[in-house]
Amino acid sequence: MDYPDRFLASADNALRTVFGTVHAARPCPEPAASAALPEALDEAQRRLAGALMRINHVGEVCAQALYQAQALTARTEALREQMQHAAREETDHLAWTQQRLKELDSRPSLLNPLWYAGAFGIGLLAGRLGDKVSLGFVIETERQVEQHLAGHLDRLPAADQRSRAIVSVMKDDEARHAEDATRAGGMELPPPVAWLMRGAARVMTTVAHRI
Repeated sequence: MDYPDRFLASADNALRTVFGTVHAARPCPEPAASAALPEALDEAQRRLAGALMRINHVGEVCAQALYQAQALTARTEALREQMQHAAREETDHLAWTQQRLKELDSRPSLLNPLWYAGAFGIGLLAGRLGDKVSLGFVIETERQVEQHLAGHLDRLPAADQRSRAIVSVMKDDEARHAEDATRAGGMELPPPVAWLMRGAARVMTTVAHRI
């Protein structure tokens, strides 16, 4: 596709991500048979699981925006395809977290349009700085997300095996995306940039926990 077509496809993705229902290409992860205990979440556990999965859903909204923007600004077809492939896997995560929120009687963040717009702008900026910087941004982002998901595995109620199964697969996928970006030639970002990204992520997770 030429640039206008790619831009229209990206706009369509934005509308579906923020306002529509997305569909996963892979089945939603299920607990291992040895861990498939009947769920008996009390109200406090259900609210906690819902809040954590809402944060994870916001993360996937942002991932769609970042990868779409970076695909638009990629300077080689190989990198564009890599970004689009990662975005498709992130679509699975988006669908899984959306489904789990419904099961928990919870809801997505009310600020998803704002999260998407902000992440898209950051992705455009990273892409404009060159492919090595863009890939470096992927590396740092995915590393931070992997750490964040590991923290959620510690915080999710032990009885919530469905959420834990989803988060575990997401964590493995994010680690692989970082490795792919490293192999493709991504650069290590300067420490101040990584610190700024952590600070922005902390604001997002704090707000999304409630709104």
